[in-house]
Amino acid sequence: MDSNLIVKKISLDRDKIESFDKYPFNIEVVKNFQELNFDSQVTFFVGENGIGKSTFIEAIAVALGLPAEGGTENFRYETNNTTSELSEYLRIASYNKAKMKFFLRAESFYNFSSEVERLVKEDHFYTLYGSYGGNLHECSHGESFIKLVQNRFTDHGLYILDEPEAALSPQRQLSLLCLIDQLVKEGSQFIIATHSPILISYRDGKILDLNNNFKEVKYEDTDIYSLYRMYLDDAEGMQHRLFDEKKED
Repeated sequence: MDSNLIVKKISLDRDKIESFDKYPFNIEVVKNFQELNFDSQVTFFVGENGIGKSTFIEAIAVALGLPAEGGTENFRYETNNTTSELSEYLRIASYNKAKMKFFLRAESFYNFSSEVERLVKEDHFYTLYGSYGGNLHECSHGESFIKLVQNRFTDHGLYILDEPEAALSPQRQLSLLCLIDQLVKEGSQFIIATHSPILISYRDGKILDLNNNFKEVKYEDTDIYSLYRMYLDDAEGMQHRLFDEKKED
């Protein structure tokens, strides 16, 4: 077991759930979930849209005391409450105390950036701009993501990321991969929901397939890798099958 791990196990308190017929407990991946043991500093959640990746990773973040829309434990804001009840039934066991915890999600990053700006302008927390590399609204989406990781993420931290590639070009995804590796070497742990073939290629990561109830899968055996390789190896042929074959039938 990696001595740098912060989160070691997540379990679902199934006995307290009244019904598995209502959301979010009727989601297949939640309905079948018992517990998940961590043995890698970087764990990837992969799976199709709608399988429950974001629901699950949001619940982990909220159960850890982090805001559903992103940030550290010190942020208390809410623009639209769509958080599921799942976090109330998750039990998280830890090995080590995190120096800092942060939930970063592409979907609500604009809201987080707006809250940082509000705290600076209205509450005069001027040091926040220094902590986050400046006013995040004055950068592109991808640049602000990278600046936040570069300036705010520290050693021995716990970082929950929800589809960070949504804001990043392939080149920026490689930059993020380098930052992740640096932070891992400094004792940090990452739990990442993603569709990115670049991110899940991380050599020291563990990939869990939510399509198959958190089954561990090798990089080359993921649907993400297989589909990207199939398309890039023969883009013209793939487009013929996608666009033309139905017309010929």
